[in-house]
Amino acid sequence: MKGQTIWSSGRSARALTVAAVLLGLIVIVLIISINSGHTSLSPMQVLRTFMGMGSRTESLVLFEFRLPRIVISLLVGAGLAIAGAVLQGVSRNPLADPGILGINSGAGLAVVLYVSLNPLRTGASPFTLPVLAIIGSFAAAAAIYMLAYRKHKGLSTSRLLLAGIAMAAGIQSLMLVLVIRLDEQNYTFVANWLAGSIWGTTWDFVLALLPWIIILVPFIFAKARQMDVMMLGDQTAAGLGSLLNRERLLLIAAAVALSGACVSISGGISFLGLIGPHLARRLVGPRHMHFVPVSALVGALIMLAGDSIARTIIQPSGIPTGIVVAVIGAPYFLYLLARSRG
Repeated sequence: MKGQTIWSSGRSARALTVAAVLLGLIVIVLIISINSGHTSLSPMQVLRTFMGMGSRTESLVLFEFRLPRIVISLLVGAGLAIAGAVLQGVSRNPLADPGILGINSGAGLAVVLYVSLNPLRTGASPFTLPVLAIIGSFAAAAAIYMLAYRKHKGLSTSRLLLAGIAMAAGIQSLMLVLVIRLDEQNYTFVANWLAGSIWGTTWDFVLALLPWIIILVPFIFAKARQMDVMMLGDQTAAGLGSLLNRERLLLIAAAVALSGACVSISGGISFLGLIGPHLARRLVGPRHMHFVPVSALVGALIMLAGDSIARTIIQPSGIPTGIVVAVIGAPYFLYLLARSRG
């Protein structure tokens, strides 16, 4: 018992150290992101603007353009990584990810339908799209869950992955049919959204996303012990008194809602929910109490770095953040797939 306590405290200390290092890296990337872009701001200009002594242009660039986008990148990165951590824990599938499983595609379909039925909605309310995206995410998740679940065998992890990939392919084909019928203005909006371009870059979008983060993330953190029990297998979890099906559905619902809310603002960001949890698990171990918060920090760091690169690599237009994240995530996914086959 004493050895187990020492091991646990050692893990906790390691998790705190890793979290502190990741926070430091996030601060560094944040400073670089604030100072980079089409309109360059030096560190002194940024400091002067924060103190209320900057010019009108400097204040506009910093407070109305850069900071909202940076905050959204941090929130979306953390949210998608946490959603991926939950899906991997609940399904016991290391390849589970909201993008790969088709959940993000469900959100995308809802957004495309909304734009198709409501012309000239490129200025859509930031408070409307999260709700619609979450509805689409739940519809896709419900279909995938029913396809992967077997009455006497429970949730099949292999069927979950295959059903998710098939669902994503089917939804994307349907979206393609809808997209080619849009006018030029709405087509541009939807195309950028699907590519993962952070289109919501005002404080209204931050306020639209923040309630979902505030409600769902603490709920998921509170269920860390339940996810640890689920990793032991259905029979063991049931033997330990876990209300398995109820807890699993609650956690899946939280992950789906969190993912849908995030991608409604950021667009189709893939692989972030895969990379964040995997790197966190390697850094701090499998206990959800440790690796879920670290997953959030890893996801926030990757998303912020990816968005900073996307904004500055081809100025002044930039490229969608989702492309940069996919360039990072796709090779890692192939590596994990090859390793799991081995």
